[in-house]
Amino acid sequence: MVSYVSALLYGVGGLVVAGMALLVALQERLVYVPVLPGLTKSYSINPARLRLTYEDVWLRSPDGVRLHAWFIKLFPDCRGPTLLFFQENAGNIAHRLEMVRIMLQKLQCNVFMLSYRGYGASEGFPSQHGITKDAQAALDHLSQRTDIDTSRIVVFGRSLGGAVGSVVAKNNPDKVAALIVENTFTSILDMAGVLLPFLKYFIGGSAFKGPKILNFLVRSPWSTIDVIGEVKQPILFLSGLQDEMIPPIHMQMLYAKAAAHNRQCVFVEFPNGMHMDTWLSGGDHYWRTIKEFLKKHVPEEQDDESRNDTALKSSI
Repeated sequence: MVSYVSALLYGVGGLVVAGMALLVALQERLVYVPVLPGLTKSYSINPARLRLTYEDVWLRSPDGVRLHAWFIKLFPDCRGPTLLFFQENAGNIAHRLEMVRIMLQKLQCNVFMLSYRGYGASEGFPSQHGITKDAQAALDHLSQRTDIDTSRIVVFGRSLGGAVGSVVAKNNPDKVAALIVENTFTSILDMAGVLLPFLKYFIGGSAFKGPKILNFLVRSPWSTIDVIGEVKQPILFLSGLQDEMIPPIHMQMLYAKAAAHNRQCVFVEFPNGMHMDTWLSGGDHYWRTIKEFLKKHVPEEQDDESRNDTALKSSI
């Protein structure tokens, strides 16, 4: 009996040690994947290949890291909404260009695509602290431009980008008009148990009831669930129910947390949506949902003549 208990304790201890070793050695590789297997870090195409009007933008993050971005405009003088797009954790912004091409057409908007540090042409190495700085630098750049309507900047984040975008929106209620979150996790702490199931007994976010004895090892916790409840702007949640990477319950939990404090939250499910293709499988319903959200919460400012016409029609 004693030997059995000892073996059990040794086994549990071995799992804990193995979990600690994996977290310390591999966590950045699990969270940040700038280069997809078989591909290079550089961009495979640029917006010109898709006949998109764009500008190469170079920024400096507050800690000095040189960052690259593409600012893609519907047309040179477009005053429609400008979406600050934060991508998923894998690949680079070139891999999202086909989606952005359709986004411009469907939403009549501009799109600013940031390469996180360590991704694409940006310098440095990815981390939560660093990417948060990068995202702020991108927003600060947009808010200072004179060729867009800066009152209509909308943050759009998918997967990891939803965590990034939630932080930016919370920290900048005066610069961000609205937030769109798609297929995003509650936290990396909660995702650890999804990616490495045995870790769920030792690690977890604020909704986790276990001992959390390994939480201190996580360098990029990205606790979206603790941030989303502090976002004051309108939020649109887009959830693909066939998401094979992040359990859809994560999006439901994020919505519940936000809606408890924010009455301007909208939650929309897409039955066939997977982690990366909800925008494609959702079809017209996907784009119509976003367009209606933008029309309601980020309306085009009317000039004096339009206001007078509206007032006249209302009085008839």
